[in-house]
Amino acid sequence: MLWGSFGVVHIVSLIIGIGINFAIYFILKNRSQKTQIITLFILSLSGISAIIFNLVTWGSPLQYLPLHMCSILAILLPITILTRSRVLGNLLIIWCLGSFLAVLVNTAQADYEILSWTFFFYFFPHILEAGIPILLFRLGIVKKDYRCIPTSIGITLGIYTVVHFINLAVNKYCAVNNIVDWAGEVIHVNYMYSLMPENALLLLFRQVIPFDYFYMFMAVPLLLVYLSIVYLPDLKRAFKERKTKKERA
Repeated sequence: MLWGSFGVVHIVSLIIGIGINFAIYFILKNRSQKTQIITLFILSLSGISAIIFNLVTWGSPLQYLPLHMCSILAILLPITILTRSRVLGNLLIIWCLGSFLAVLVNTAQADYEILSWTFFFYFFPHILEAGIPILLFRLGIVKKDYRCIPTSIGITLGIYTVVHFINLAVNKYCAVNNIVDWAGEVIHVNYMYSLMPENALLLLFRQVIPFDYFYMFMAVPLLLVYLSIVYLPDLKRAFKERKTKKERA
């Protein structure tokens, strides 16, 4: 049975994925923080396993380097859980949205067999990467802090910029040395989609800003709106506290 895109199977899989994260929360919420950290750390390793699976299975490691946002998240998530880093934890509030969108807008993966290893190593790591960063805050392991918004945006853009230049370097190397994939075509990578859009939303960005790399900056206003919603209670509280201090002064 194929996964499909926005069909019954796909929609049911999304419901199950959301249910998995809710189940993890209810199982862990009354446990000790040590148990919560150990459990979430073990679950977070699913992303690392997916990276290894892709590097080994497809025989073309240059095309499966851990340089997409979800892959970098997979590397940072276990570190965040163990260190309980406020900066990394708040950064992953942005990146976990990308993991959810990866299973929501699954056009390129719609032909996966739902009982295949390919589906398993795509679906479950992305579902856990979408949910665990939120669970870290809900369980009180990491503190949500609106003051991290500039840092989170800055780190995201910085990593995106570095990955863009890696794309250029890898593509130049493959073109000069005629490095081909399994189909005999010269390898061309597009990590973090800095060179071309690969879904309808990114295509819209590209139509507004028709330039490699720069077109993805269209996502920044959307991220700010998203973060404003996420941090809205904290922003309201901070505003009230500042207003109270001014009145007392």
